[in-house]
Amino acid sequence: MASVRLKNVKKIYDNKVVAVHDFNLDIADKEFIVFVGPSGCGKSTTLRMIAGLEGISDGKIEIDGVVVNDLQPKDRGVAMVFQNYALYPHMTVYQNMAFSLKLKKVPKEEIDKKVTAAADTLGILELLTRKPRALSGGQRQRVAIGRAMVRDAKVFLMDEPLSNLDAKLRNQMRAELILLHKKIDTTFIYVTHDQTEAMTLGDRIVIMEDGFIQQVGTPTEVFEEPDNLFVAEFIGAPKMNIFDARLIKSSDGYYVRTFDADIPVDGLKGERLTELNIKSQEILLGVRPEHIVLAKEGAPNAFPATIEVTEMMGSELHLHVYTDDETNLIVRVPIMSLSREMRAAMVYGARMWLTFEANVMHFFDAENKYNILKADSIDIISA
Repeated sequence: MASVRLKNVKKIYDNKVVAVHDFNLDIADKEFIVFVGPSGCGKSTTLRMIAGLEGISDGKIEIDGVVVNDLQPKDRGVAMVFQNYALYPHMTVYQNMAFSLKLKKVPKEEIDKKVTAAADTLGILELLTRKPRALSGGQRQRVAIGRAMVRDAKVFLMDEPLSNLDAKLRNQMRAELILLHKKIDTTFIYVTHDQTEAMTLGDRIVIMEDGFIQQVGTPTEVFEEPDNLFVAEFIGAPKMNIFDARLIKSSDGYYVRTFDADIPVDGLKGERLTELNIKSQEILLGVRPEHIVLAKEGAPNAFPATIEVTEMMGSELHLHVYTDDETNLIVRVPIMSLSREMRAAMVYGARMWLTFEANVMHFFDAENKYNILKADSIDIISA
């Protein structure tokens, strides 16, 4: 088991393209950490640099307190699980799992013990004599994980291991990975472009864009307190609604003016605005679809909207609406909160009234896109 530290790590390719910029991160022993971001953000490149499959252009990588910049992958104490499984098609499951141990000339009895134990943990004992072509995608992924387990690695590296599986199997494998992490008690570093995987698997999440870290935090932290507009829109499905508004500082506190409604900002967010002495300004206001709620016509702080598309999602409706100033919003409405008549009325062209509360709003500076309640942007946005 081991901690991992990346200090000022950078990757520049021969064509001068910078894939990873000044990456700094401390990963605790036995932590499950997830790198997440859109394609091309540098997450897989970072993982491959930790593994030793990519050289680093600058900076330092430590595993268990040892600088590994110049060590070969086999000497770093890591095991990697790839997206495409990378199993030898001519070998049985047992032979695939035992292969690295045979190369190290581990005694046959010890190999058998390790392979059997790993297969038992993963529930694939009955598959040991089969070849990969006779396995399902989920079974192949378990074999790939088992091959990594038998190496007794200090760190498990996983590069989008579930992306080739169907939705149902991905859900099952996510739960199995969480249980596996608890069983083998090893440091996991996991790469995905799927924010649902990141939120369900990670003790902490590293959100990346264009080679830069945008935010590091627990799933709750990045969901409830995004550092900037990119994180706010990337985390959450459907994504957060973002629209223009004006934050107004008055003698009795703060309020937000949007869609011809004035919504007071009280509670913790109001206290934070007062503490930072934020000035009145144009902002980008963020409200998640589940936090926009139905209201009665003409109710205080409510505004009208028109339904454009209704998506039935099982336990909830996703309503795509537009306001009178033609701002597009997505609203999540639990089915259980609706009468049969209300559900029948939610069709194309129907008018409705909406509102939201101040404690679920997110305030982003209109120019620099940072969350104005986060301390690292005080010098830019305070009065």
